[in-house]
Amino acid sequence: MTTGRFLALVLASTGLVFSAQAQDTGFTVTPTWDGISKCNGRPLQGPSPRFAVINAPRGTELLEFNMKDVDAPRSLHGGGSASYQGAADVPSGTFNFIGPCRPGSHVYEWSITARDAAGKSLGTTTSRLKYP
Repeated sequence: MTTGRFLALVLASTGLVFSAQAQDTGFTVTPTWDGISKCNGRPLQGPSPRFAVINAPRGTELLEFNMKDVDAPRSLHGGGSASYQGAADVPSGTFNFIGPCRPGSHVYEWSITARDAAGKSLGTTTSRLKYP
């Protein structure tokens, strides 16, 4: 029996509830800035970038995306969601968000949550990408 399974049994026997992320399944989502309009000095609301999806948790029907500026955490960019039927990518323009538009180069972090049909979280992954 693996350590994780043993710990789950011990916690279950005590009545404690815990949440595990899908990180051990290799769930990754990689964004690209391809197709994103260049900043003109003001944040642009526009179509989302393309995301490559690898090893989404079994039962995933929805992917929720949220972006933040790691270098300016108070800068809100929002995100959106996309239905998921096992495709290898989420195409550009699937949802609208506020694009990157800071002086100089910043690192942006996408948090992606996989959800089943009932809305239960099946796993979360993050990906960082520098702009420009």
